[in-house]
Amino acid sequence: GAASDMQRSMSAWLCSVLLASLLLCHATAFSPTLFPGLRSSTRASLSSQKRPGQYHYNSVVGLRATAVDKTETSTVDWDDVLSKPWGSVDTDFMYYSECKAGEDWQYGEMRPYGNLDVSPRAAVLNYGQGVFEGMKAQRSEDGKIVLFRPDRNARRVYYGCKRLCMPPVPEDIFIKAIKETVLANAKWVPPCGKGSLYLRPLIIGTGPMLGLAPAPSYSFLVYVSPVGSYFKGNQLAPITLKIEDEYSRAAPGGSGGCKAVGNYAGSLLPQQEAKAAGYDNVLYIDAAEKKYLEEVGTSNIFVVKGNAIYTPPCNGGGDPQDTILEGVTRDSVIQVAKDLGYDLKEERVPFKMLWDADEAFTVGTAVVVSSIGAVTHRGDTKEWKFEGGGGPVTSKIYETITGIQVGRVEDQHGWVTYLE
Repeated sequence: GAASDMQRSMSAWLCSVLLASLLLCHATAFSPTLFPGLRSSTRASLSSQKRPGQYHYNSVVGLRATAVDKTETSTVDWDDVLSKPWGSVDTDFMYYSECKAGEDWQYGEMRPYGNLDVSPRAAVLNYGQGVFEGMKAQRSEDGKIVLFRPDRNARRVYYGCKRLCMPPVPEDIFIKAIKETVLANAKWVPPCGKGSLYLRPLIIGTGPMLGLAPAPSYSFLVYVSPVGSYFKGNQLAPITLKIEDEYSRAAPGGSGGCKAVGNYAGSLLPQQEAKAAGYDNVLYIDAAEKKYLEEVGTSNIFVVKGNAIYTPPCNGGGDPQDTILEGVTRDSVIQVAKDLGYDLKEERVPFKMLWDADEAFTVGTAVVVSSIGAVTHRGDTKEWKFEGGGGPVTSKIYETITGIQVGRVEDQHGWVTYLE
């Protein structure tokens, strides 16, 4: 009698402890405040309960609902997170799907963030068959999560895939994947004014192909990382650029107009040499004549003279004659400049024009709008100095673009997508 009662009590107590442990495990596995090593091992333990490589979407939705809550984001030490090297913070989930050559993409799945299992013969590893995108999610002034012109990134991915002989990802699948990945990692979107959640979509040839030919299969994934300012200091802190006339970024007939993964490895050495010499980045000029501005290693360039703003031309759509990228921020700045009454000129810009310019700036998803403080070509330097970092035109463009993105300035063109 008494012994049996004690056994039943002990069994009930053990069940309660086990249930509480499981609930605690699920509640904390994806918390940004959990010690990273423990979070990773817990997350791996949870994912191992599913079929390898899969995670049930209903679980993601439940966690997403918690993550969207502002109280969840308030537990993140944003000063610590955003002080880490740009793009180095791992988050919880990533989107993943596969497609065989000759077939159409179907919507994939959300899975815990982790490494990919690919063959050493994967086409992307051997021949660089892949394209990527750069996007941001951020919070508006009223705390909502927003995307900026995701349709333009979808368009660029589509023609980039065609250029590299990969099945193009349809716009609806691309945008749905972006939205769901952001919402699954919503707790990692910093408060308005603190930073943003950088998004990295990748479409790569992961099927094995040792011979030089398109891969037999492909992977589309999206992962994210919270980031602060791309360059040191505040967003408009002026940068210094070395005008590069030895190395070239792209040439007509190549893939310079697409965001191909192979376009960027070749820029690492000139960028490294420029930084070793004290510059922030490299400003490329045309490969043929070495006379005309093209773009900075990570962004497009604009030059201001009086009421006119100049920027190198771009046909867009993956035109093989393009040697600069059809930047989403570039296109937005062109429209905003026209809206503000500036005379926007898309034409070839001699790099020597910088020495007569009133100011100059670069634009891109990562940098948004960045003021140029100095450019140097073979020892000859042109400097601009403005109170607050950016010149009047640069600052106006920056305030307008960022204002639209966070709801502070009216979105006349329907560029902002709100996520609920």
